[in-house]
Amino acid sequence: PPPPSPKPTPRRCHHHCRRRRARPLEAQPPGDTTVVSAAMICAISGEVPEDPVLSTNSGLLFERRLIQRYIEDHGKCPVTKEELAMDDLVTVKTNKIPKPRPLQAASVPGLLGMFQNEWDALMLSNFALEQQLHTARQELSHALYQHDAACRVIARLKKERDESRTLLAQAERQIPISAAGPAPVAAVTNGKRALEDEVGPDGKKIRPGINPVIIDELTECNSVLSAQRKKRQVPPSLAPIDALERYTQISSHPLHKTNKPGILSIDIHHSKDIIATGGIDTNAVLFDRPSGQVLCTLTDHSKKITSLKFVPRDELLITGSADKTVRVWQGNEDGSYGCRHTMRDHGAEVEAVTVHASQKYFATASRDSTWCFYDISTGSCLTQVGEASGQDGYTSAAFHPDGLILGTGTSEGVIKIWDVKSQARVAKFEGEVGHVGTVTAMSFSENGYFLATAALDGVKLWDLRKLRNFRTLSPYDPDTPTSSVEFDFSGSYIAVAGSDIRVYQVANVKTEWNLVKTLPDLSGTGKVTSVKFGADAKYVAVGSMDHNLRVFGLPGDEQMEEAKSESAAQ
Repeated sequence: PPPPSPKPTPRRCHHHCRRRRARPLEAQPPGDTTVVSAAMICAISGEVPEDPVLSTNSGLLFERRLIQRYIEDHGKCPVTKEELAMDDLVTVKTNKIPKPRPLQAASVPGLLGMFQNEWDALMLSNFALEQQLHTARQELSHALYQHDAACRVIARLKKERDESRTLLAQAERQIPISAAGPAPVAAVTNGKRALEDEVGPDGKKIRPGINPVIIDELTECNSVLSAQRKKRQVPPSLAPIDALERYTQISSHPLHKTNKPGILSIDIHHSKDIIATGGIDTNAVLFDRPSGQVLCTLTDHSKKITSLKFVPRDELLITGSADKTVRVWQGNEDGSYGCRHTMRDHGAEVEAVTVHASQKYFATASRDSTWCFYDISTGSCLTQVGEASGQDGYTSAAFHPDGLILGTGTSEGVIKIWDVKSQARVAKFEGEVGHVGTVTAMSFSENGYFLATAALDGVKLWDLRKLRNFRTLSPYDPDTPTSSVEFDFSGSYIAVAGSDIRVYQVANVKTEWNLVKTLPDLSGTGKVTSVKFGADAKYVAVGSMDHNLRVFGLPGDEQMEEAKSESAAQ
């Protein structure tokens, strides 16, 4: 056999040896243009940026899209937290070199290893997320339990607070209030049976009277309001005449029971836009007009509510009823009202409630031919006034805007004007100058000069400066009584209610009072019982002999804005 051939001697690859042999980097000659690349890493993502930019403030390198979004959201450098804008970034120009493939991706086993590593990382991340979700669920469950427990505690505390307020109100009514004189105060009994020493020789209760301190307070209030009235002007936000001409029904709300329909009285809390209604169903309902929600229903009266008034200063509501009682309700933070005082000083139906301009006192008029003057804070009757020859009961009452005059109307069509300080009758309109039938309503104008009274024969307008009737409005036939009359707060309009609602423009004694708008009675009963202007006459609230409260105003938001702009221009 031939001898074996010798193994070839391996050739040394000089190029390969030069690549493996590490050589120090020598200094380049001045004319050499060799570029030595360094690693450029984004300070946000930690990866080589595709579109690098450099911050001139910090010298940091960023990916353009990342730093641009961060600056739009925060306006600061994400690393140094200094103020940074897009103008502070400089674009770094680089050669577009394709990224080399990783060494592991050069073979199938390497790719499988990469996939396995990524899968392991994904599973670990998923496990961590599940743990975080479990922890979050436990924390949420604990928080919901604490919230539920807190709600129960708050509800219990509110109930205890209301019970304590009720007990305190009862205690205040039972504890006698010390008076200036030796005679005990009868009014603090608040409906309790009078003591023997509180009854006079004529069998009537002894009242403390309106003392000089209160008289000075009433006089000072009159002086301040009279001075302000002389400087007062019509507010620019008042609804103009052309807006009232377009008024139509914008909402209707069933507030009272259908088996005992009828709304007898309305009043409006102008600052909060809350409407209170008193009905034949013995309930008083407080209605929030902007939200269209019923705030609360007051159910303590046993017979129909004939009159009610707000006292905005102390968040009070006063109601008078055919059950011979007057109640003062205190508003709470949650919108509910609780009974604070109950007065039982009248011997017949209470027909009218009116609040003094100081909002510290109020008066009531009853069919027992007397009117009472009360202190709101204590609920005590300071005086009860009646005439010896008075056989006709009072059916309406109203304070003059200055507070020193009280007007009352009787069931026989007689109008009486009283001086509050002396409780003396200073004027009386009856016979030919008076009304025919029951005086159903009366309203003083805010200008202080005019008084409007309503009865079967229409509305009579009185000039208080000369104590004479200067005009009579007879919008209905002789068989249809006028049930309500109301001036708006600016004294620019007057509303009359009977078989419908009619709004007139207020003029002077010699000028004709023009009819602005006639609003129909949409209840179908033909009996509108009460009418009230909203703030700046922007709407009219109407009560009829059905169970619905109706609101008349401009239809739609666009016309409302137009009315506002027109009034502002005027």
